[in-house]
Amino acid sequence: MFIETRGQGPALAMIHGWAMHGGLFEPLVERLANRYTLHLVDLPGHGHARDHAALLEPHAIAAELVARVPDAAWLGWSLGGLFALRAALDHPRLVRGLVMVASSPRFVSGDGSDGAAPWPHGVSPSLFRDFGEALGRDFRGTLEGFLALEALGSSSTQDDLRNLRERAFERGEPAPRALLEGLDLLDRSDLRAHLPALQVPSLWISGRRDRLVPAAAMPAAAALAPMARSVVIGNAGHAPFLGAADEVAREIDQFLRQSAASVPVPEQEIHAP
Repeated sequence: MFIETRGQGPALAMIHGWAMHGGLFEPLVERLANRYTLHLVDLPGHGHARDHAALLEPHAIAAELVARVPDAAWLGWSLGGLFALRAALDHPRLVRGLVMVASSPRFVSGDGSDGAAPWPHGVSPSLFRDFGEALGRDFRGTLEGFLALEALGSSSTQDDLRNLRERAFERGEPAPRALLEGLDLLDRSDLRAHLPALQVPSLWISGRRDRLVPAAAMPAAAALAPMARSVVIGNAGHAPFLGAADEVAREIDQFLRQSAASVPVPEQEIHAP
C-alpha cells in the first residue's frame, strides 16, 4: 500500500472507493489539514500502489494499516468503508473513531432468501457482476460509466463529474485484478451482524441523491451500532465530499472533536440542508 501524509494534528486515515485513490480526498484535505494529520491510503492495485500485488482482503489490509497508522480515526468512502470498518472491529484500541462516507455494511439488497436478514438498502445483486463482465469488454469505458454514476444526483453533477474525470486516473489506471477483487467484496460483504459489537464511535454520512448506495443504508447501519450517528447531506450524491465539501468537513471535524473529548455520540439521524 501507499500512504501519503498531509497536515498536522490528531491523525485521520482515509481510504478511497472502488477504482479510485487517495487523491480524490483533496477537497477534504484543503479543509482539514490545518487541524488534522491526514493519512491518504492507496489500496493495493490503485493509485501509487497500482503494482502492489497484495490481495484486497479486509482483515489483512486492516491489520497492516493500523500497524502503520496507529492511534488514528478512520474514514472509509464506499468500498474503502469495508476496510475502515474492519479496522475498527478488529483493532478497537488502535482506532479512535470511524467515519463511513457513502459506505454500507452490505452493498447489495436482499429479501432474506439467502438466510440473512432482509436488507432493502442496496443495489441490485447483479450490478457488481455486470460491472465485472463489462470490464473485460471495455475497461476504460466501464470506468468512465462508473464515474458518471458516482456524480449522478448531486446538485453539482457536472462539476463533480469533471472533478472525478480529472483526478480518477491522474495516478494511472487501477489494476484490473484489483478491480475484480473489489467488485467481489462489494457483492458478498455483509457486516451488519458485527455492528452491535462495534466499540468505537461512528459517523455515517450519506448523500440523499446517491445512485450507488441508497441514502437510507447509513441511518439503518447507524441504528445497529452503539455510539453511532448518521448524517444525510441533502444535495449530494455518492461522493458528497466533492459537491458538499464544506458540510462533510464540518461534520467530520465535529465528530472527531467529540470523539477526542470522549463525549458519547447519540444515536440519531441528522438531515443536513
